[in-house]
Amino acid sequence: MEIQLGVIEARYADMIWEHEPVTSSELVKMTAVEFNWKRTTAHNVLRRLIDKGLFCNENGLVRAVISREEFYAKQSRQYVEDAFAGSLPAFIAAFTQNSKLTPAEAAEIRRMIDRAEEK
Repeated sequence: MEIQLGVIEARYADMIWEHEPVTSSELVKMTAVEFNWKRTTAHNVLRRLIDKGLFCNENGLVRAVISREEFYAKQSRQYVEDAFAGSLPAFIAAFTQNSKLTPAEAAEIRRMIDRAEEK
């Protein structure tokens, strides 16, 4: 499942994840302040996010269908697939080419690899 979000959609999705469960009327108020949106714009963009499978709206209460972490994990995997033919080592080589990892970062990556190997 590949879900593409525009910049504004991503900011709105982050707002929903941060506050969910949240009423659609509360989202209208928050987007008026944050984005200077009218009610119809807030509802139209929410509908797009619901249609993309990120959220559901049950009787005016908006909840996540997938978490922010799940969404960004899928986006990251898709990026590695598209840009590096699915090669995680190629991605890491590109990522670290012009920068060094701190000892703490290297240790955390080793822990992640260990956990992933155990699965």
